[in-house]
Amino acid sequence: MNANPLFTDFYELTMAQGYWKKGLNTQTVFDMFFRRPPFGGGFSVFAGLDPLLDTLENLRFGTDDIEYLSSLGIFERGFLDYLSGFRFTGDVLAMKEGSLAFPNEPLVRVHANAIEASVIEGLLLNIVNFQTLIATKTARIWLASRRGSLMEFGLRRAQGFDGAMSASRAAYIGGAAGTSNTLAGKTWGIPVMGTMAHAWVMSHPDEKTAFNAYAEQYPDKSVFLSDTYDTLGSGIEAAIDAGKKLAGKGKNFGVRLDSGDIQYLSVAVRKALDEAGLTKATITVSNELTEEIVESLVLNGSPIDFWGVGTHMVTGGSESSLTGVYKLSAKTGADGRLEPVMKLSENPEKATNPGVKQVWRLYNEDGSMEADILALEGEEIKTGREMRYFHPTNQGQSFTFAPASAEALLQPAMRAGKRLRAPAPLAEIRAWAGAQFDRIDPTYLRILNPHVYKVSLTENLRDMKCGFIAEYGRQK
Repeated sequence: MNANPLFTDFYELTMAQGYWKKGLNTQTVFDMFFRRPPFGGGFSVFAGLDPLLDTLENLRFGTDDIEYLSSLGIFERGFLDYLSGFRFTGDVLAMKEGSLAFPNEPLVRVHANAIEASVIEGLLLNIVNFQTLIATKTARIWLASRRGSLMEFGLRRAQGFDGAMSASRAAYIGGAAGTSNTLAGKTWGIPVMGTMAHAWVMSHPDEKTAFNAYAEQYPDKSVFLSDTYDTLGSGIEAAIDAGKKLAGKGKNFGVRLDSGDIQYLSVAVRKALDEAGLTKATITVSNELTEEIVESLVLNGSPIDFWGVGTHMVTGGSESSLTGVYKLSAKTGADGRLEPVMKLSENPEKATNPGVKQVWRLYNEDGSMEADILALEGEEIKTGREMRYFHPTNQGQSFTFAPASAEALLQPAMRAGKRLRAPAPLAEIRAWAGAQFDRIDPTYLRILNPHVYKVSLTENLRDMKCGFIAEYGRQK
């Protein structure tokens, strides 16, 4: 993504000038979290960390950026000179990319002065919200297909160049087996794959000619798009004709269905292929697939081998964005130390959790995930000992648990504006994301009406939050 600091809300810059002029450019802590999982689901897959760190390292105001800001007539020369030398010099802690994440827990924690922390908000939210949304959508489709082979098509419908590239990266993390985007394959080592377009078939006299020509040129990678004219007539007949010639050479092939009643057609095509002795031939389906459609096809026993998913995966489908927000949780007090702050709201779900926090993941004896706990930085989560934890929006609700093991999820990723390690290979991030699903009860992964995973507060954090609420009540 283009690392331009003007990719921010204008009020961030006007506030930044205020911080600069009033001597308020002191250290702050911001949390990035989301309020609810997308798509009515029970989880999200955290994605976008490596692109975010790259962006922060390279963030600069160019000469033309400064000239533009100057032309607005609202910024002082001294502040513009400050921006000319702007660099992000803060620290970033974050979950490991590919981790399962849940509402109200920080995915990213930023320690920076007020100006730097403000300027990066738009970039941070754009990168993390979008890639987490797409990784989560892909994971839902992957899970609905019973962790089958997803091929990512339709990137032309993603929003622009950056959108298509980011979507391809995030979809691979979420479980896609490959991408149709050649540049994404080159950039991140994602397997590139595809079949053919209807234009190939229509450029030949008939389907048999088209399929045989393709098979001759690509004998090891032939998937015939059989629905250009008549799927169960000339389409499957031509595919069988070309497929038998490939089979005679010891080669396999596939058929792709891109329209019509996928359930009915896949069964009929499978029967025709099997009756022709082509039992190893595969069936790929596409056409506006969603997790609900995929799950329905799987549950109805559709003989489908590969899923070509595009539009609904790379655009977020029914959800345009993740509900990710970026909120101040601590600021420098009069004594020069960080002090907790809290956003209060008439809507309890929008009240934030104060202070510098760590996210702890609690595990059972078998290594499965039981709950996530928000704790104040420095608090100890003891294993093998029963402790009480409190609901984040209703502090009267609580539960007790003695974890067999506990893991601190927020780990240093950047210090003083420099990332602490090289980008992880995308295949490694993808493998980590997939492994998470084996450590959580399947009820949390249901496509419809998932079980709600616990994200709770320690007693100390609960008491701090209640203290802010009580103080606000006294002031009213």
